[in-house]
Amino acid sequence: MSEPAAQAHPVPQHVHNAQLQVSAALEKSEGKPVDLLKAPWAEVETAVTKLVGPFQPNSPDHQGLALGLAGAFAMRLITEHQGFWFPNRDSPEGATLGFPDAIIMLSPFGAVMDALVQGKLSRLEDLSQDIRRSLGQVRLSVNPSQAPRLGPADYQRLFDPGFLQFIVVDPAKAKTAVETRPDALARDVRDALGRTQPPLPPEARQQFEGQIVQSLQRLDATKSLADQADRAPRLAELMTHLFATVGGTGSAPEEFWHDIVLPLLFIGAPASFPPLDEDELEAFRQGADPLALFVDVVPHAHPAPDEGLLGAFDMSEIGLIHPAFQKVGALRLIRINAARIKPLLEKFDANATVDVLNRFTAHVSQAAGKPATQSPQSQEMLQAAMTLLMDLKRSVTQAQGELCLRRLTEAEAASEQALAIVRKALQGPRIILT
Repeated sequence: MSEPAAQAHPVPQHVHNAQLQVSAALEKSEGKPVDLLKAPWAEVETAVTKLVGPFQPNSPDHQGLALGLAGAFAMRLITEHQGFWFPNRDSPEGATLGFPDAIIMLSPFGAVMDALVQGKLSRLEDLSQDIRRSLGQVRLSVNPSQAPRLGPADYQRLFDPGFLQFIVVDPAKAKTAVETRPDALARDVRDALGRTQPPLPPEARQQFEGQIVQSLQRLDATKSLADQADRAPRLAELMTHLFATVGGTGSAPEEFWHDIVLPLLFIGAPASFPPLDEDELEAFRQGADPLALFVDVVPHAHPAPDEGLLGAFDMSEIGLIHPAFQKVGALRLIRINAARIKPLLEKFDANATVDVLNRFTAHVSQAAGKPATQSPQSQEMLQAAMTLLMDLKRSVTQAQGELCLRRLTEAEAASEQALAIVRKALQGPRIILT
């Protein structure tokens, strides 16, 4: 595994701060400390009710209270079961709790909110017992010497949608897919699995059967997928991708898109560069990557939103690919208005951009009195950025459909090649023998 399970993973700072604030507020209210890590939850609930009265889930102050209690609940589980926080962009608190002995994922904030809304914090103890029971069953059923121990990096790879790709979706095909009943979609996917070229390896086909076909079959066969999007949002998004995607880019970490790829597009190909201050020159002398320095110091030639998605799209430029997704809380598939970036992509020239970066590197080298340190990683990063921008250019200027942004986990990104083979079989012509 990528990280020892026993390795401590830091509590999110905002969760820790909220926990400290709640602890201080309860101590002031009660005139004595309330031990959030050991006191019975019924006792904590009495103190909380005295402090704030009836819980109001839409109140920011009450949500802050819930976040503080979530930190305490998480710490109890970490202490008892060696649980850990891992980054998860789908979670309201930006992180989720995982456990080393079995894949069990928990949002402490969600659990506390549910318990407070029901006026019964003791439900947290019931949840703790469920986790204790589940982990105990796993420990009894698996040979400890052979059981892999999971760590934060493993959970993040499986569950954190930290990778992004742009795709072009045919809106008519998307509408048809989402408004179809899940049993019909399951039959289509299973049929496509038998027609893939090249044939999928048996283990990949088995994975599709188990994770996609069977998940579709577990939904209500009398209702469309659109009617159940809130129950199975990831499945609805995946069906849209499988049945309706007609173009797109490769996937890359969100930070790479935000910090490198899209800034290169907005910077363009300047004829000159701004002067660098001594801190920037010293960073260069110490081995700073010229590409990272370029996007940091060279101003955008084209306006980009100060706030917004990826520093490139205003919130007014974001929408839904289908109304059914209005019911989904944490969306991983959104429609993007490409009007802002289309003219930039039409003019984008990868060779010209590489030439500008070479000139910038020479410019900084001369100012710093030191030649650039060209690492293989830097060259790979530049090549990856150029590939993604050329993919995006082709998608926006050639493919017919709506530009969408798709969030996916690292594990999903790794399986995208197999997904593309299935998608090709689904959307390709079917040979009918008569």
